[in-house]
Amino acid sequence: MSRSFILIIFLTTTFNSFGQELNCKVSINVGPKVATTDQSVFKDMKIAFEQFLNTRKWTNDAYKAHERIACNFLININEMPSIGSFKASVQIQAARPVYLANYTSLIFNFADRDWEFEYVESQPLEFNDNTYISNLTSMLAFYAYVIIGADYDTFSELGGTPYFQKAQLVVNNAQTANREGWQSLGSNRNRYWLVENYINGQAQDLRKANYRYHRLGLDNFHKTPDQSREVIFKCLQDVKKVRDINPTAILVISFFDAKAKELSNIFSEGELNLRRQAYDLITTLDPANKGSYGKIIGN
Repeated sequence: MSRSFILIIFLTTTFNSFGQELNCKVSINVGPKVATTDQSVFKDMKIAFEQFLNTRKWTNDAYKAHERIACNFLININEMPSIGSFKASVQIQAARPVYLANYTSLIFNFADRDWEFEYVESQPLEFNDNTYISNLTSMLAFYAYVIIGADYDTFSELGGTPYFQKAQLVVNNAQTANREGWQSLGSNRNRYWLVENYINGQAQDLRKANYRYHRLGLDNFHKTPDQSREVIFKCLQDVKKVRDINPTAILVISFFDAKAKELSNIFSEGELNLRRQAYDLITTLDPANKGSYGKIIGN
């Protein structure tokens, strides 16, 4: 399904005139352990990362300015073991507009703590879909594809599959590099398992629910809020199916990292019985954030 039905401009976002699919903003915070007085490398890094993400053509589709996907890379540089070598953690977020509403919905929110990369000022960032060139461009490209895939999943059922497959190819190409975050061993909250969850058939119920949540729920909320709450509640029941199959699925965790505040607002109004059911279900699926859902039954 085309994304061109959206008529809303993201009021909180300034679009780059040279953008393609992405309108990405990069923020870089330098930690106290980074021993350097030369801050120019980080200014150059920010510009280079944004240009790599925003000027490259990631799909074969034509995007209008207001259709570009708003996203953020919040990079914390924790260490600089040597000149040109960096260790960082990154929060990656992406949002899409809600039809006929002055509101954007967070569709992806993921923390990657395994960013290790090399960067030299003014050095071109090269990437090829079919081979591993550098850890830096592989990580940037991986998240570009995941963000696009997550966005397409909200506009058509399983619409993001081609882009998750491209992200999986990036993971496969990186296997020989022996760098953190690409391997199946160790943490289940890394890039390998993130895309594995998207591709794995066991998570299809969650991905299909993401489509109904946004297109049939949020996009219709302005005209049928009670019906939209019912749709979203049923979507949460499908999320539970995935959680029941795989209690540690990173997609379930990522879903609530993106949707916790939104769900609290959605179910803070409406029919009381549905609100109580939603509260019980949400706090079962996301017990770590139980306190943040109090307004659902507190109003």
